[in-house]
Amino acid sequence: MRVIAGSAKGRKLQTLEGMDVRPTTDKVKEAIFSSIQFDLYDATVLDLFAGSGQMGIEALSRGAEQAVFVDLSAKSLQVTRSNIAAVQMQGKAMCYQADGRDFLKTDRNLYHIVLLDPPYHKGLIEEVLPLLSDRVLEGGQVVCEHETELSLPERVGKLRIKKKYRYGKIHVTVYIKEEEVMQDE
Repeated sequence: MRVIAGSAKGRKLQTLEGMDVRPTTDKVKEAIFSSIQFDLYDATVLDLFAGSGQMGIEALSRGAEQAVFVDLSAKSLQVTRSNIAAVQMQGKAMCYQADGRDFLKTDRNLYHIVLLDPPYHKGLIEEVLPLLSDRVLEGGQVVCEHETELSLPERVGKLRIKKKYRYGKIHVTVYIKEEEVMQDE
């Protein structure tokens, strides 16, 4: 696993071992970042269900200002911190050991981009999308990597689907937060 573009291009990253680990492939990662590349510069990114942190690190490498990494697993966060240090981006990264749902219930930060790649078949995307509606800035995006058979709703709160992609057994659904329209009284 490696960083594929930006200031840390080519740097190798550690990954976790085990049957529950499913790192994003380079092909899918490249496609995701190609779709959001113009929105990354100076962005604040949330890498929820961070795993090894590779997606948030890729965002930092490509120009994001700050990335927040959240994962319930202490082992995952240990690998994430090690990877952040390996690419020398400690000053732009914050790590939290927490359940993603609980984190969103207490976090008051707003994000330009949220990267979601939770464990499959656990209903986590469906649970966190409503919580993200108020954590994403207007025009911000939520990128969901998920199993093929998961059908996500067209709208969730102020989020609406912008684009869907399919890469073999992996689907990526990108939501955008619509601007609020002022109503005349």
